[in-house]
Amino acid sequence: MPLSRARRRPEAMNYWPGFVDALSTLLLVFIFLLSVFVFAQYFLSRDVGGKDAALERLNRQIEELTAILALEKGGKEQAQQSLATLTATLDSTRRERDSSVASVGAAAENLDAEKQISAKALAQVELLNQQLAALRQQLAAVQEALSAQEVKDKESQERIADLGSRLNVALAQKVQELARYRSDFFGRLREILADRPDVKVVGDRFVLPSEVLFESGKAELTPEGKAEVDKIMVALNEVGKEIPPEIPWVLRVDGHTDKRPIASPQFRSNWDLSAARAIAVVQYLIGRGFPPQHILAGAFGEFQPIDDGDSDEALRRNRRIELKITER
Repeated sequence: MPLSRARRRPEAMNYWPGFVDALSTLLLVFIFLLSVFVFAQYFLSRDVGGKDAALERLNRQIEELTAILALEKGGKEQAQQSLATLTATLDSTRRERDSSVASVGAAAENLDAEKQISAKALAQVELLNQQLAALRQQLAAVQEALSAQEVKDKESQERIADLGSRLNVALAQKVQELARYRSDFFGRLREILADRPDVKVVGDRFVLPSEVLFESGKAELTPEGKAEVDKIMVALNEVGKEIPPEIPWVLRVDGHTDKRPIASPQFRSNWDLSAARAIAVVQYLIGRGFPPQHILAGAFGEFQPIDDGDSDEALRRNRRIELKITER
């Protein structure tokens, strides 16, 4: 019996209260630690937030100080510029002061010199007055001479006017004489070229159709054309001998074409063709002995027609060589 009781006592021991106490103790420790962690986290967060705000305030202060520093630098540069300007002004003022002092000294010296010169100047003024009086006398003499010269000039102008009128009369007489010789030349040409009804006198010009002298589009005298020019040369020689040498006359040879444009490698335009034909007649006459100082060549192309029509007859009439004795 006692042994059986002794065996049943250990089985009767209860461990649960001790286990509950241990768990309670652990829970309390955990709660304590959690509370410490929460409080630590709270104080740490508040501390960090305060530091951020302080850091932000510091950044703003740094920006303000930076702006103030920039302004200070600008003010310093402006002050340096102002200082340089003031320094330059001071130097200029000092130079002007030194120059003024020197000028005052020089003026004092010049004053004494001018006092000495004034006496000489007065003497020179007196001398100039005397010279001026002499010049006035000379001017009066020149004026009298000019008046006398004006009288002579008036007489000379009257003589010149008289000579001019006489010269005009003489020129008119020469022109009349030249017109008479021109009429004689045309009269003799009419007699010599009586067999050519197409050769005509138009005003003061003797007109020869180009077909009489040249082939179409060419500027070389044909044998027939040379024969006609030889006839003209006869009349020119007869009349030329009768014209007095004091009459300045020339035989003008003018070339004319119709209005149809020319297309030739030799002649670029009707100007060239009319000029070449007039020159050909002039050169032939000079080669036959006509004096070159009494002849000239002219070219009019198609721009001086005697017939404005478009017919073949009108075009033929406009293709011509004109001869005219005129004053040089």
